[in-house]
Amino acid sequence: MAVNNYTMVTEFFLLGLTDRMELQIPLFVIFLLIYLLTLAGNMGMIVLIRISPQLHTPMYFFLINLSVVDVCYSSIFAPRLLISLAQSKTISYTGCITQHFFFVVFVSTEGFLLAAMAYDRYVAICNPLLYTALMTKRVCIHLVTGPYLGGLLNSLTHTSGLLRLSFCAPSIINHFFCDTPAMLSAACSDIQVNELLLVIFSGVVAVSTFLIILVSYLCILSSIIKIRSSEGRYKTFRTCASHLTVVTLFYGPVSLSHLLPTSMYSKDQEKISAVFYTLVVPMLNPLIYSLRNKEVKDALKRVFNCRNE
Repeated sequence: MAVNNYTMVTEFFLLGLTDRMELQIPLFVIFLLIYLLTLAGNMGMIVLIRISPQLHTPMYFFLINLSVVDVCYSSIFAPRLLISLAQSKTISYTGCITQHFFFVVFVSTEGFLLAAMAYDRYVAICNPLLYTALMTKRVCIHLVTGPYLGGLLNSLTHTSGLLRLSFCAPSIINHFFCDTPAMLSAACSDIQVNELLLVIFSGVVAVSTFLIILVSYLCILSSIIKIRSSEGRYKTFRTCASHLTVVTLFYGPVSLSHLLPTSMYSKDQEKISAVFYTLVVPMLNPLIYSLRNKEVKDALKRVFNCRNE
């Protein structure tokens, strides 16, 4: 029977965000609205950039891909979370592994994309005369393809590591989705190799992308300081303010969930942090780029003016 318990697990039970029944309906409504706003905002951003010739620049090419990742990213979590709030908290073994695979793909891809966007801002501000020569269409395609391939490689590594593990029945995951640390906690077999892979690969992804962003913004800051007029400094800073805001919102909660020692925060705090970077951040990204970006606001005005004519 012990062997069967190890090998015949066909589903997991997700404990979810809370076991308080009075919160189920309010949370369902809130997360449904967040998901709908995420789809509307990101799909709207994609369409706006596609139909606006003035937005056909490298910066907005990266932004389209960020919106695509955010749509896919939120679609991994929101439907499953809504189902768990409205109906069942169980998820099949195959469904859990699949959710984990795509989660790691898109969370890694988003990190790499933000790093690529930071490099784009560095070239635009520090080498404006060479911007069009350096950020060619071919270079932009490579800078976008790399994040997807990096996310896929990172996910394949962690997911293949999970497939070698055995799980005891009943398998309970103390989370609202199949996150790597939560699944490792539910495993009955040795997880030392998985923990090593998690530290190495996730650490490389996090450190490399963060260093690219940090170095890019240090160079940007150095260039901004050299601008004599305060108006010129403010105008230059505005070109990267939206990206810097998105980076802060993304890396803050991700760091809490995956990089800090578990002794520094409770499981409930980790779940709230995970809600923020899996559901709230994808909803906020298009709002940040539309509200804080003059070119996007001008493009929106042109679209609405054309409709009113």
